[in-house]
Amino acid sequence: MNETGMSLRHHAWLRLKQNKLALMSGLFLLIVIALVIFAPFISPYDGEFIDWENMSIPPDFATSHYFGTDMMGRDLFVRTLQGGRISLLVGFVATIVSLIIGVSYGAIAGFYGGKIDSTMMRIVDILYALPFMFIVIVLMVLFGQHLFLIFAAIGGYIWLDMARIVRGQTLSLKKTEFIEAAFAIGASNNTIIFKHIVPNLFGIVIVYITLTIPQVILVESFLSFLGLGVQEPLTSWGALVNEGAADMEIAPWSLLFPASFLALTLFCFNFIGDGLRDAFDPKEK
Repeated sequence: MNETGMSLRHHAWLRLKQNKLALMSGLFLLIVIALVIFAPFISPYDGEFIDWENMSIPPDFATSHYFGTDMMGRDLFVRTLQGGRISLLVGFVATIVSLIIGVSYGAIAGFYGGKIDSTMMRIVDILYALPFMFIVIVLMVLFGQHLFLIFAAIGGYIWLDMARIVRGQTLSLKKTEFIEAAFAIGASNNTIIFKHIVPNLFGIVIVYITLTIPQVILVESFLSFLGLGVQEPLTSWGALVNEGAADMEIAPWSLLFPASFLALTLFCFNFIGDGLRDAFDPKEK
């Protein structure tokens, strides 16, 4: 194939296709997403139905309890997949929040430089010094464990990493010829930032997203494990792991299935992130 004139994205895609682990991880994630969205509808049970005759039973296809039931007789197959909806939703939404804030903040700081850059990055340093988990726990105690608050609390802190990354990339990009050309034709600062600089951060942003989503899911799972995350009737993988850990000796399957889904999903996101990082690495041939 003639690679003359091929874009960076095209080169990256060709390199990514050679990474079988990243591709298999992507396929697995698509299967998990399809399962958490559609599979609960094919089960004869819902997440709150209590099967009084089959409480704390192991996986049993005869009764359609594919993952067994918990100590209250609730179907673990449905609850695991419904918990996956919440965990993935928190991961994606909080990451989008951090992405919007972090990219805008970092691009503005890097573009203007000088005192503006120094002041904005000192604010980031101050926020970094604050104990994130302690702040989130205080917010949950003061305002309650609302799902929206989880989005805002996690996304409102995770953006700090992205702001630093984007700021550093912007400092390099603003010295390039195409940015100088935009200045020469009289383009406004906002146009240069959001139509010339930000689109050229596509590679680093995609890699950041795939590495941030598992981080957010893990934070939410930890909060739910402590009882500070989503509350009944909602559930998440972290909450299910917490429940399963309490019943591990009696009903090990109640821990095995949600923990397996959580661990495999986190591994897959990290494998995809590593694959994208290698694919967008300009040093790669």
